[in-house]
Amino acid sequence: MVGGVELVVSLLSFGVPDSLFRKAVELGLALLVVAVWHLVFMLVRAQPPSLAAISTALAIAMLAPEGLGAFRMVLGISFGVVMGELVFGGWGRNVVHPATVTLSFLGFGFPGFGWPGFDDPVAWAAIPAALIGVATGVMPLALFAGAGVVAIAAVLAGVLPDPVIFAGGIALVLLVADPVTSPATQLGRVMGGALYAALVVMFAMQWTGAAPVQIAVAAALLTSLVAPLLDEAALALWVAQRRRRHGRT
Repeated sequence: MVGGVELVVSLLSFGVPDSLFRKAVELGLALLVVAVWHLVFMLVRAQPPSLAAISTALAIAMLAPEGLGAFRMVLGISFGVVMGELVFGGWGRNVVHPATVTLSFLGFGFPGFGWPGFDDPVAWAAIPAALIGVATGVMPLALFAGAGVVAIAAVLAGVLPDPVIFAGGIALVLLVADPVTSPATQLGRVMGGALYAALVVMFAMQWTGAAPVQIAVAAALLTSLVAPLLDEAALALWVAQRRRRHGRT
């Protein structure tokens, strides 16, 4: 829901009425498609819908490639919501954020369409959105800390341009910091944030011709897939430390 802060700023920052109208239409379409699929699974599985569907639609409306048209958007959203969330039993059981799956599908399936760009006000809106998420306990502070350390190092080294920083920060709040698909342990969260930022830096340096949002979405997808492994590594480290202190039991 905190992603709504960014969407409002995004919509207000568009100077061209056509752009504002297009974003509003994309949001409405995303909400409709997500709601339909949630209704289908609710009727088939007696599975209650989740308000997390609203944040999914917000993320898709903000980050999806531009000019796709209704058919491609419906196809991509359907694939992402069903395969990324509902087949696993709904929000709380999914491995990858459904918006991340949707955006990855749209980006790799329709590479001829350009990714959106963001002005400074939209990027800065990621900061209060993250603060609200952390203050309410929805988003993990440790994940932001891990990403921040790597990002600051990259900025000081001069290898991370501003457009990538903007897109990476927005995707971090909307996709990576999801409480379900991010690591569950504190150390895992630190490693997850650091891994995401490191992937963004690596893609920015090596992925020639990639758009900033494309880089951020790809990094978010890989980070979500590795999240269980990071938790497993954190738990293994904790067990090893406990055994050294107390001996084998």
